[in-house]
Amino acid sequence: MGLLSNRVERSEIRPGDHIYTWRAVYAYSHHGIYVGGSKVVHFTRKKEAESGTDSSDSTSILISEAPLECPTFPDCGFQLPNSGVVLTCLDCFLRNGSLYCFEYGVPSAVFLAKLRGGTCTIAQSDPPEVVVPRAMYLLQNGFGNYDIFEKNCEDFALYCKTGLLPVEEPGIGTSGQTSSAIGVPLAALLSSPFKLFAAGPLGMATITAGMYCAGRYITDIGVRKDLAKVEVENLSSHLGFRLVEDEESVNKQTEKVKTLLPMKRKRER
Repeated sequence: MGLLSNRVERSEIRPGDHIYTWRAVYAYSHHGIYVGGSKVVHFTRKKEAESGTDSSDSTSILISEAPLECPTFPDCGFQLPNSGVVLTCLDCFLRNGSLYCFEYGVPSAVFLAKLRGGTCTIAQSDPPEVVVPRAMYLLQNGFGNYDIFEKNCEDFALYCKTGLLPVEEPGIGTSGQTSSAIGVPLAALLSSPFKLFAAGPLGMATITAGMYCAGRYITDIGVRKDLAKVEVENLSSHLGFRLVEDEESVNKQTEKVKTLLPMKRKRER
C-alpha cells in the first residue's frame, strides 16, 4: 500500500477487482473491472463519437481512447455500437503501463494519507459474485453517455464495485480522480483568505493541503450522503442514465458476449 497508489502483479488480481493504470506520465489513470481470463470491462467513449472527437478538447484528457487492434486476442475490443462499455484483454487495457489495484474499505487515516485521488475509498465493496455479473450486464446494456465530471471510467468501476450512484444531477460523480483534480485549485482558492494567518509560504501550503485533503474526504463515496444503491437492472430509470435502447441489437450480441469467455488467443505464424 503506497502513498501514491497500490501497484500489484498480474498474479495477484482476482475476478471482481477494480484495477487501473496510469496514463501520460501519471497525469491521469484509466479504470476497469477485471472479470477473469485476462479480460477487463471498462468504460470509454461510444463508437460513433470517436471519429468526431476533437483531440484538442480539454476534456479529452480523462477520456479513454478506443482500444487499438489486439495482436493476441481476435475478440478484444468488443463493444456494442451504442455503448461506451468495452471488453478488452489485460494487455490492451494496460498499454504497457503498470498494473494497480483500487483499494476499498480503507481507514480514514489511510485515505487522507494518499497523495492522489482515485486510488482508494472508505466505502466497502460488494462481493466478486455481484461485481462481475454487474460489469458483464453493463457490457451488454451500456452505462449511458461518457462525462468527464459525472460519469467517467472510474465512476463506472466504482458503480460495479458498490452499486452506488448520486441520487441527483447535475453535479460531481463518484470519481475520486475528478474530485482530486478539482480539489487542488479549489483548495488554493479557498485558502487564500487565510494568508494573513499563515506564517509564510510553508503555513500557506499547510492550509492548502489541509483543505485539499478535507475536500477529498467529504467527496468520497464512503462518506457522501447523496448516494443510493441502484440495482443494475433498474439503472435505465435512474437520472442521467440511458442504456442501449436497441433491444434487437442487444439480443443479437448477447450470444457473442458469451463466446468471449474465455478469449481465444491468435495462433502464431
